[in-house]
Amino acid sequence: LEKTPELSVAEIAKRLKINMKTSAGHIRRLTVAGLLMKKSDGPAIRHKLTKRAEHVLKFLRSFE
Repeated sequence: LEKTPELSVAEIAKRLKINMKTSAGHIRRLTVAGLLMKKSDGPAIRHKLTKRAEHVLKFLRSFE
């Protein structure tokens, strides 16, 4: 999501090579944690990292 913002559940599942049910479950948990936000795009729902998620990623990368 950082490199390609606003992906659907199907697009995320395909990129991660996991099934859609697993992808949807992880997306739901990340949304509840405030790390993803949902945006309607016609019939599709797009997912995007929140500012909070961007800060978490930056922090975690500091350990590399």
